[in-house]
Amino acid sequence: MLKLTGIHKTFFPGSINAKHVLRGVDLTLNEGDFVTIIGGNGAGKSTMLNAIAGVWQVDEGQILIDGVDVTRLPEHKRSSLIGRVFQDPMLGTAASMEVEENLAIAARRGKARTLRWSIQNAERAEYRKLLARLDLGLEERMNAKVGLLSGGQRQALTLLMATVQKPKLLLLDEHTAALDPKTAAKVLSLTDELIAESNLTALMVTHNMRDAIAHGNRLIMMQDGNIILDIAGEEKKKLTVEALLEKFSLVAGEEFSNDRTLLS
Repeated sequence: MLKLTGIHKTFFPGSINAKHVLRGVDLTLNEGDFVTIIGGNGAGKSTMLNAIAGVWQVDEGQILIDGVDVTRLPEHKRSSLIGRVFQDPMLGTAASMEVEENLAIAARRGKARTLRWSIQNAERAEYRKLLARLDLGLEERMNAKVGLLSGGQRQALTLLMATVQKPKLLLLDEHTAALDPKTAAKVLSLTDELIAESNLTALMVTHNMRDAIAHGNRLIMMQDGNIILDIAGEEKKKLTVEALLEKFSLVAGEEFSNDRTLLS
C-alpha cells in the first residue's frame, strides 16, 4: 500500500544551514499494516510523513501509494489517497463551521458537487451515529461551531473526518501529544478501532515509547534520517521499553537521549 525507495530530503541545500533530514529511506507497508514510528528530535519522523503527504517534494527517491507513483504530485492531488491527523488540534477542521458541516466536507471529499440542500436527513443520522461512538456528547452538539470544542473533542472529530472516506493511507503525526493523558488514551483507543474495522494502512508518529509498543502490528525507530530498527510480529508483542532502548543502543552505538520520549 506504501513503498518508499531511496528517499532523500535536504533543507537549505548549498547553504551553511543545510540539513540532510532524510538519508535514503526505504520502507514498505502492506495493506492493513499499522506502523508506529519512534525516534528523537530531528530523527526524520515528521519529515517522512510530510514527504509522503506531499507537503514538500523529495530530492531523490520514489513514493508509491497503492501502486500509484505520487512522487511528483502536489499535496492536493494526493489528498484523495491520504487521511491525516496533525499534532495541533486546531488543524484538520474548519473552526468557524459546525460539527456536521465539517463531517459533510470530509464525507464528500473527491465527489461531484450538485445543487441541493447541503446535508440530507439520512446523512445527518449517519453523522450522529459516528459522533456517538466518541462518547464525548458531540452527537448532541452537531450544530456547534468546531472552534468552541475542546482540544480532545476536536482531535477525535478530526480522526473521524480523516477516516470516513477510508483512505488508502492514514498518517497520524503525534496526534495525541497535545492532549491530557485521559483524553489521549480515548483518542488512541478510537484510533485502534477505526483502523481495525476498516483494515486501514496507517503510520503513527509518537514520542511515547509505551504507545509505540502497545499500538499497531509493527514498530520502526528512526535516527539521523534513517530507519535503524523495524520490529514486527511476535517480537513486537513481547517488546518492552527497556528492550527497545537496548536494541537502539546496539544499533546506534549510543544511548537514546531524548528526554521528551524517555519521560513519556
